Amino acid sequence: MRRSLPLLVQLRVMKPLVVFVLGGPGAGKGTQCERIVQKYSYTHLSAGDLLREERKKSNSQDGELIDKCIKEGAIVPVEITIRLLQRAMNEAMKADAQKNKFLIDGFPRNEDNLQGWNKAMNDEADVAYILFFDCDDETCINRCLERGKSSGRTDDNRESLKKRIQTYQQSTKPIIEQYQKMNKVRRVDASRSVDQVFEAVQKIFDKDASF
Repeated sequence: MRRSLPLLVQLRVMKPLVVFVLGGPGAGKGTQCERIVQKYSYTHLSAGDLLREERKKSNSQDGELIDKCIKEGAIVPVEITIRLLQRAMNEAMKADAQKNKFLIDGFPRNEDNLQGWNKAMNDEADVAYILFFDCDDETCINRCLERGKSSGRTDDNRESLKKRIQTYQQSTKPIIEQYQKMNKVRRVDASRSVDQVFEAVQKIFDKDASF
């Protein structure tokens, strides 16, 4: 009888397979990721959610800095974000070594993020492509303001949103353009209804079913 591999060996064999999910604040990334998880058995990791959870921890050495960055619409230092993402992936695969497909939502957000990821994770994970939810700024702002009525998020206000969108346009769009040159961007018109957007998403994932 063939003996099963020890868990640590399995984790090394099963390298994480990653789809980066990018788009402006309010583009619907989180909503669509929930649907992808349900249909395609990916694990959804939101860089923003991980950072928000970390800043709430009383024993976190990075909580104060994360809080300041979020309130100012700035980008958290890449080392912190990657450490949280890597920890979350390791925990997910420790619980189930076969669940090695991840949606990483809201990352990489700038060139520093990308270089940091390549340095730390190039041999640790494979990136298939960027799933890009393309949505105009005004629609994004209105969605976030509506969400802010019930979300409790301190950054769902017009002032913070303008800063976040400016950061997105200046820092994140160039990352998407880089991946586009490598033919590794899958664009979705995110200005439409949730169901219409997911129809487009399904076509992408069904076509890339081998990943």
